[in-house]
Amino acid sequence: MYDVMSQLNKEHAARQVQRMKVKMPVTLVTILIIAVSIGLGVYCIERLHYPVTRGVIAAVAGVIIAVLWSLSANLLTEWDRAVVLRMGHFHSIKGPGFFMILPIIDSVVRIVDMRVRTTTFFTEETLTCDTVPVDIDAVAFWHVWDAQKALLEVESYYQAITLAVQPALRDIVGVHSLAEILAEREKMGHTLQKVLEGKTEGWGISVTSVEIRDIKIPENLKDALSKQAQAERERQARTILGNAEMEIAQKFAEAAKGYLDNPVALQLRAMNIVYEGIRAGGSLMLVPGTVLDTMNLGGIAALGQVKQMVADQSQPAAKSV
Repeated sequence: MYDVMSQLNKEHAARQVQRMKVKMPVTLVTILIIAVSIGLGVYCIERLHYPVTRGVIAAVAGVIIAVLWSLSANLLTEWDRAVVLRMGHFHSIKGPGFFMILPIIDSVVRIVDMRVRTTTFFTEETLTCDTVPVDIDAVAFWHVWDAQKALLEVESYYQAITLAVQPALRDIVGVHSLAEILAEREKMGHTLQKVLEGKTEGWGISVTSVEIRDIKIPENLKDALSKQAQAERERQARTILGNAEMEIAQKFAEAAKGYLDNPVALQLRAMNIVYEGIRAGGSLMLVPGTVLDTMNLGGIAALGQVKQMVADQSQPAAKSV
């Protein structure tokens, strides 16, 4: 809270300095009037040989005019509005630009910045509904839309915003679990915005949005959540692997039906598997003799030799013809 209020006070002081710079032309005119009145009084006394009393009166009159000018003339920037009271009662809202008020009778009690502002706030060790301590860092975007209400309905509207946001955030955190807070930041921001609008509407202030920037949890809880996430990922990986094994088994079962009535195709497939294994590994593969017998490689080789001999005998016959 102390940091937030310090930041607000610094921003307010910076705005006051900026307004003094904007009002510089009015100040220069005041100084010019005073200088001219004093110079006119001296000129009347020394050059025109007027009595000293008249010269002093001219100088004093000039100073009074300058003071009245300084009290009545005001200059504001585009985003500022001035609340004017007349004899202690609300009179009007002035600005932006140049305007004048009745000196002594009217007074500018406060200048309100109408631009959107940002206020950073946080909660310390707030318990969720599942009794988990969390620290939440958030930022609120708000602006004053009615300068009259902002000055007359609440003493310090920028302090009231800060004091209203933090309890509302604690209340929202207390009715949500840690999982909901982590997964539904945007929803929490909208809920908090509606709660604040109900409080600040009577102050002439509108809360544009509230954004949850960071959620801090204890270190030991981070480790537990990390282990839980790892276990969940491993469970999903094992589930995916099991589903893949089932699909592969189904494909093998369908392929076995195709080889059921075609033993030659099955043998060729077995030979292809052996060949692919040797080629992929780039090394020698030892195959049991029973496997070779099952493949019936000898019969297949003999069949190949018979086919070759038949082909050789047919070639000379073709040549003789």
